[in-house]
Amino acid sequence: MRENDLISKGPAKALRWLALLFFFLALAFAAVAHFMGDQFYFRLATEALIFGGLALSVDLLLGCTGLLPLGQALFFGLGAYVSALLLKDWSNSFWFALAGALLASALAGLIGGIIAIRSKGVYFALVSFGLAQVVSKIVFNTRELGASDGIIGVPVALLLPGLDSGNPAGFFLVTLACISLLYLGLAYLLETPLGRLLSALRTNEHRVAFLGFDPWRYRLFAFVAAACIAGVSGALYPMLRGFVSPELMFFQVSGNAVINVIIGGTGTLIGPLYGAALLTLLRSLVGSFTVHHELVIGSLFVFVVILLPRGMIGYALTALQRRFDARKEST
Repeated sequence: MRENDLISKGPAKALRWLALLFFFLALAFAAVAHFMGDQFYFRLATEALIFGGLALSVDLLLGCTGLLPLGQALFFGLGAYVSALLLKDWSNSFWFALAGALLASALAGLIGGIIAIRSKGVYFALVSFGLAQVVSKIVFNTRELGASDGIIGVPVALLLPGLDSGNPAGFFLVTLACISLLYLGLAYLLETPLGRLLSALRTNEHRVAFLGFDPWRYRLFAFVAAACIAGVSGALYPMLRGFVSPELMFFQVSGNAVINVIIGGTGTLIGPLYGAALLTLLRSLVGSFTVHHELVIGSLFVFVVILLPRGMIGYALTALQRRFDARKEST
């Protein structure tokens, strides 16, 4: 069995513990930020969760099916634009905007998947990158969508009666709930026969076909599911920032999502959330001292790829499970 397969299955107890730790730390952070009364930290943490959702969609493709998506920002940006347009021109309902972004990203994922998954390896990566480039340039040159300026003045979304996205603490908790549901849904999916088939595609696609399953159909399902996750995550962005721009579809957003996954731990699901939180914090801290914060991010990425190829959480899983096993043997 390959090392990556062990990571994707993950020591179950250690994986659950690290997932619980992440969400506990998020709630603890919210409590501290509320006590300090500083809205900046709430918005920074909310942004980390939103980009963590995008990283989850990348991990579904890269960690579970072995497909490297370099254009996942297409669906993230699409979800953001649909959400902004619905909030601005139709209704300020959070659920309406979220549903619209989900439907739009599912349709775009189906169309894009039919085109992209016919290729494999580096060709799939290039096709997904090309699709994102084409759509981003169309949006960039469309006046009705604000062209290069994007859409500004997006109104706050009504989350619940008496609570809207203008409340930093409330919106953080709602975003945390959304990302938690996405994570739990993916974790459950990977434990089902369908999820095991997706993992088998990465290990040996020919054996999957030999068993009578159509690899193309299951890769398409994974592609559409990843597009939906990215679209839902993107729908939260204009609620946080009050605007969207074509830059959300640029390669830098897709590249950062891949970096979040690799640093956190490919195939672990919870690793991308840790990676997104770490890199968002680093950008904020280092960016307050220098505009060259990407040098720090790049150096960290190279360090992890060379010395920690399984990612931070990949190694933490192994170490933590060994500790659990040793404690079990001692008792």
